[in-house]
Amino acid sequence: KKIYPTIWWLFRDGLLPDATFVVGFARTQLTVAQLREQTLPYMKVRGRPKNPPPPRGPKSPAPPPRVPGDPLTPQLPPPTSSRPRRFGNRIFGPIWNRDNVACVVLTFKEPFGTEGRGGYFDDFGIIRDVMQNHLLQMLCLVAMEKPASTNPDDVRDEKVKVLKCISPVQLEDVVLGQYVGNPDGPEDARKGYQDDPTVPPGSTTATFAAAILRVDNERWDGVPFVMRCGKALNERKAEVRLQFLEVPGDIFGRQCKRNELVVRVQPDEAVYTKLMTKKPGMFLSPEESELDLTYGSRYKDVKLPDAYERLILDVFCGNQMHFVRSDELREAWRIFTPLLHTIEERKEKPIPYLYGRWRWDRHGEP
Repeated sequence: KKIYPTIWWLFRDGLLPDATFVVGFARTQLTVAQLREQTLPYMKVRGRPKNPPPPRGPKSPAPPPRVPGDPLTPQLPPPTSSRPRRFGNRIFGPIWNRDNVACVVLTFKEPFGTEGRGGYFDDFGIIRDVMQNHLLQMLCLVAMEKPASTNPDDVRDEKVKVLKCISPVQLEDVVLGQYVGNPDGPEDARKGYQDDPTVPPGSTTATFAAAILRVDNERWDGVPFVMRCGKALNERKAEVRLQFLEVPGDIFGRQCKRNELVVRVQPDEAVYTKLMTKKPGMFLSPEESELDLTYGSRYKDVKLPDAYERLILDVFCGNQMHFVRSDELREAWRIFTPLLHTIEERKEKPIPYLYGRWRWDRHGEP
């Protein structure tokens, strides 16, 4: 669904290196004919070229999930291009610190459950699957200092410095959840996580997690970094949200809301700022509005590359900018491993939540 269409898109755009080969590997029995049938809907072109190029394709950049390998193999972080926005615009520099930022919220939501992949997911859980890698990468990009250059090692050096300032996550700063069937939802939503036949009976694996991390350095001391991620929620979304402190000396009778800067990674990459402005009319009434830069609207005639295209092309070009270095990965596991051991030792039971719901109390009631 993702990898082979991406290889095709790179081939279509003439970005694949010469003399490369595609090597297939599957956890289940899969013939070449079946693979072609599954990927064909994603790789159609109009017309037929007169002189088609010879077949070619890239080497596999990583082993499949269940194949043992080096535990320090680089992992793919979530796609993001926040560095030009932060370090290329002077207006952000003076406010990007604990004197102005109240909190940073990093969110990753999926509207679907495991749906047949529960057996694989149950071995890892949402913290290993999303929080320890993808969300932590997003945190590093927000919290890091300006690197000496855009050289991959300079960028990764600054990310490691951030990770070294984060203490291991404590269980009291974490909320765990597991989705259950929603009787009022569509057919797929009526089945809970444990209704998946590939999930072990009585599994306590979390499909949702929220955690508070703190970066103990001069820039971010006292600012909570809130991570939230889960499956079977109300929408598909990955974003970073910086919420700023209230304006001191309020003269509008508490009508003003906190300013926010939001960087949305998916769906539809966008950057927007929530700020206060005057409500249209005769009276001086503040109203929240947005300054919006949605890439699809701003760059209508430009084809935006898919995240997998950019990352796989980086593999061919030897660009390690978006890949995790060994010392970075060790620091990430240092932060989360004690929490994971505590959860497993205590057999912490996650809070049930309805498939498709985003908010609920500690008893699972919406």
